[in-house]
Amino acid sequence: MRTTPARRRARRAFAGAGATVVLLAGAVTGCSSGGSGDEGEQGAQAAPRWNTAPASIAAVGDSITRGFDACSVLADCPEVSWATGNDPEVRSLASRLIGDAEAPARSWNHAVTGSRMADLPQQLAEAAGHKPDLVTVMVGSNDACRPTASAMTPVADFRAGFENALAGLRAASPTSQVYVSSVPDLQRLWEQGKDSPMVRQIWKLGICQSMLADPLSAGSGATARREQVRARVVEYNEVLREVCAKDSLCRYDGGAVFQYPFSAEQLSRWDWFHPGKDGQARLAELAHRQVTAAQPPR
Repeated sequence: MRTTPARRRARRAFAGAGATVVLLAGAVTGCSSGGSGDEGEQGAQAAPRWNTAPASIAAVGDSITRGFDACSVLADCPEVSWATGNDPEVRSLASRLIGDAEAPARSWNHAVTGSRMADLPQQLAEAAGHKPDLVTVMVGSNDACRPTASAMTPVADFRAGFENALAGLRAASPTSQVYVSSVPDLQRLWEQGKDSPMVRQIWKLGICQSMLADPLSAGSGATARREQVRARVVEYNEVLREVCAKDSLCRYDGGAVFQYPFSAEQLSRWDWFHPGKDGQARLAELAHRQVTAAQPPR
């Protein structure tokens, strides 16, 4: 049968319309199943969010978290610990978040006086056993406070220890949040007590000699030593910040403790170096502000 010009034009129009339908169908199918882009966005949105109201807390770290020298000489005083204590004058982080009545049963202090970063993996392993909502970490002062500046923990070892400790916690308790305090400015603590004859005599007993030895010396050697210790603390804090930033459930305090201007009245009246009861209260206040903030410090 012979095809007329009119029929040929109709067939071409129909074929063009069909091709358009196929292209549109392909575009719709590509949007709905194209998979990786949408799933990636959903995955990013589903990343764990920081809980500003944790219901259980485990604390790890060193003498500061144990309240050393805050109540009596050369003794721990965990009841005034900034993290888990029950002293009403301190109002620890646990008391502020969980309440005085519930905190004793839902907070645990695994810090050990004298601990360094090398001890953190074991402490975090113990803390992970509770499956806490939040773990507080304050460690590093003893890595810098050594008999001599040359004995300070190398930065690479400090980093490896922190990475190992966090990896262990994640394996044992994947959903626990981690609040990491910066290492205090040890040089500022030296400045607070160096002019007191009584304090200088106490420091001779062996407290943080890398920073506190020859406290009144203005010689180039002593000055360089103190600057070296402070610089190492700054490096430790940078490690804490960098390693913590790689964990979506870890929050570094942004240097809040390092920058806090502790006064003599906030230090232990037995060693003028560790935080006293008022200093512990300030640490609790700083931690509570950071943990309950909607966004991490910048």
